[in-house]
Amino acid sequence: MTGFVFSEKPIRIERGEGVHLYDANGTEYLDFGASYACTPVGHCHPEVVDAATSRLEELMYVQASYPNDARDALYGALADCAPGDIDYVWLCNSGTEANEAALKFARSATGDRKVVATTRGFHGRTMGALAATWKDKYKKPFEPLAGGVEFVEYGDADAMAEAVDDETAAVILEPLQGEGGINPADPSYLQAVRETSAEHGTAMIMDEIQTGLGRTGHMWASGKHEVVPDVLTTAKGLGSGLPIGATLVKEWVAENAGDHGSTFSGGPVVSAAAGATLDVLQRENVPRHAAEVGDYLMRQVEDRLGDEVRDVRGHGLMIGIEVKRGANRLLRDLAIDHQILALPAGRTVLRLLPPLTIEREHADAVVDALEAIVA
Repeated sequence: MTGFVFSEKPIRIERGEGVHLYDANGTEYLDFGASYACTPVGHCHPEVVDAATSRLEELMYVQASYPNDARDALYGALADCAPGDIDYVWLCNSGTEANEAALKFARSATGDRKVVATTRGFHGRTMGALAATWKDKYKKPFEPLAGGVEFVEYGDADAMAEAVDDETAAVILEPLQGEGGINPADPSYLQAVRETSAEHGTAMIMDEIQTGLGRTGHMWASGKHEVVPDVLTTAKGLGSGLPIGATLVKEWVAENAGDHGSTFSGGPVVSAAAGATLDVLQRENVPRHAAEVGDYLMRQVEDRLGDEVRDVRGHGLMIGIEVKRGANRLLRDLAIDHQILALPAGRTVLRLLPPLTIEREHADAVVDALEAIVA
């Protein structure tokens, strides 16, 4: 069979359980990529599987204009755990759709068109979200894209203040850049962006597709920095691997969001899985566990690899290790020689996004492997 779009790795995954994946030969892999942060409570968590299976047996699908218990419960759960006064929820199927909706809602609610985005930012691959994404390698083949997007340096509050004006509909940014290289933002920067946006009646969109749901040691990275945006987007781990995204908005945005729709918005099966995922994350205080194990892992990398790497950065279990040689070669060696799966974030950054349920022994195994490879 010939594949298309995705380049395939030479490992055929057949099964997952907890923090491990298993290939067709039964080889066990420690999953430190979580398929780009998509399994925060581990692979095939029993409560998530039970919730999805129960709904699957009763109702596979009904369109969102018909109320459904699983969807209604998820609306409430997301509103309850969202930061500040973000109380309105739009459900979709992916992170890029969540960001598309966010940009549309902002333009409709403000009546303005200009969008300000940041260097090294990544917001998705559909035409609108792609227009707000920085790297040319993602965009060039598909131009012309949606217009009206201006880029400013990530982390530069003065540049942001200069770019945002009374004709700006939205500012979109990540509180900790993922695809751009695991680049944390200073809290003062995010707070300054919040003030600038409010001053001009501009919607501040916080893209928490990768950073949310406990990944950085808090339920939301924006909450960690005490910033309440007007719009917050989430996806990836929300359904524990099932396709779902959400755009959470304040009332003023919801009141004038315009006409938007999606056939598969909040299907009952994925809504049940997402509700169970949120329940486990909060009931078992998984974000705090991620903070503790993440701090331990970063300290171990810094102490044991030292000058062998250029930098170690991130929050919680969203960690970037900037290396002195190509990250892809390290990824290959980790997978083949040590049965550890991880991710790149650019050419020289190794990205660690494991399930948030890993323990110190798993962190030690990764550091042992990295020490053997890098040294």
